Amino acid sequence: MTKRTSRLHFLDAIRAFAILMMLQGHFVHSLLGDVYRDKSNLVYTIWEYFRGMTAPTFFTITGFIFTYLLLKQNTKGIDNPRVLKGVKRAVKVIFWGYLLRLSFYEVFRGTVNPSFFYVDVLQCIGTSLLLLIGVYLILCRINEAWFQNIVLSIGVIIFLLQPMYGRCILEFLPKTVANYFTSRNGSIFTLLPWFGYVCIGSFMASLFLKYGKRKMFYPRAIIALLSVGVVLVFYSSAILMMIYSITGVGIFKSVAYNNFLFIRLGNVCMLFSVFILMKNYFTSHMITKIGGRTLSIYIIHFFVLYGSWFGLGLSRFFYHSLTPVQAFIGALLFIIGVCTTVLYYYKYEEELKLQAYHLLNSTNQKMKTIVPEAFMLFRNTIIRTYRNIRYTRR
Repeated sequence: MTKRTSRLHFLDAIRAFAILMMLQGHFVHSLLGDVYRDKSNLVYTIWEYFRGMTAPTFFTITGFIFTYLLLKQNTKGIDNPRVLKGVKRAVKVIFWGYLLRLSFYEVFRGTVNPSFFYVDVLQCIGTSLLLLIGVYLILCRINEAWFQNIVLSIGVIIFLLQPMYGRCILEFLPKTVANYFTSRNGSIFTLLPWFGYVCIGSFMASLFLKYGKRKMFYPRAIIALLSVGVVLVFYSSAILMMIYSITGVGIFKSVAYNNFLFIRLGNVCMLFSVFILMKNYFTSHMITKIGGRTLSIYIIHFFVLYGSWFGLGLSRFFYHSLTPVQAFIGALLFIIGVCTTVLYYYKYEEELKLQAYHLLNSTNQKMKTIVPEAFMLFRNTIIRTYRNIRYTRR
């Protein structure tokens, strides 16, 4: 029982780390002045590199946690309760992904803003979960033991084929659909390659469930993840070039020359090893709550930073205008403010809902009396005006 709890705490800690990195990354990227974006500056370069780890970590841990909870159930296939929960969660995430990009100004003008159809992180995560559920349901009918090997193969193939689909425009598809596969129309995150990280996370979760109860599993997992991470970060390009020299298949050479996917996967593996090593220190309820409320944190941060529906966010007023000190202090306050707001809401959720219900109920009662009175006042005014006009004419 202890191992299971520790494992869940360590997963929540990684997810909390990823969402906090996302908060500060978006804040600094949106508001830091252009003059300070100097790639020759060591501090900025380090910050930019670690910021690049956020999305791979988030997609990997998403696949890990979902698969961990999915495969842990005793029931299999469509009867697995996590299947329906996963579908509902995925649809909810996709819904919010589109809703946050809606501009009410354009809606009031009778149109929809083009950026509404861009695919961002929420749509990509939600669709990735649906695809993962589909793979699971198909393999349950054939051979469930293949699941971990299939998802690993899908992830690796997606990474290897990046030079091919990275150039695709997909003009034959409707833009709404094409946006899930190409960034040429403005999408920020696309299924390819990001679904690859979800599949890799799913593979890792299957290994944890299969071997997690064995003695010395965690020390071995730390060494294995750290070793794989080091190889991917420092040697994956050389390995790909070696495979190219042996096979003559040009795709390996193309990936080696633009090898960001495997290197970032190596970063994620190294990060996992660090968090597993420190797993006994991640028992704080605060970490668990932040890790469990990532969707709400993302939604609130989107409104505060980008303004969402009305565009009245911090980026509208301070876009690329802060100094490094201001950006650092602002990012810290931004993280504290967003997380405090979300955690406060869920702590007093029932009370706040009850107060909102009473407020709406009392407002409704007042409207029932105010509206008829206002209507009668308007009616009497019209009648008096009409009579005065007739009297004046006489």
